[in-house]
Amino acid sequence: MAKIVKLLLTIIKVLVIVVGVLFVVYFWNLDQKVLGWAYKQVNLMFDRKKVDLVF
Repeated sequence: MAKIVKLLLTIIKVLVIVVGVLFVVYFWNLDQKVLGWAYKQVNLMFDRKKVDLVF
């Protein structure tokens, strides 16, 4: 019985941490900030690349 309670407490702790992290990401809009940074990096890479024009 003690093992089951210990397992349940571990699962609850993990879920609380996951929900907390997701709340912080949502509250501070970090997902949009990371995507904005990633788009800038991708654009920098592809803006430097020479384009082959084939007609």
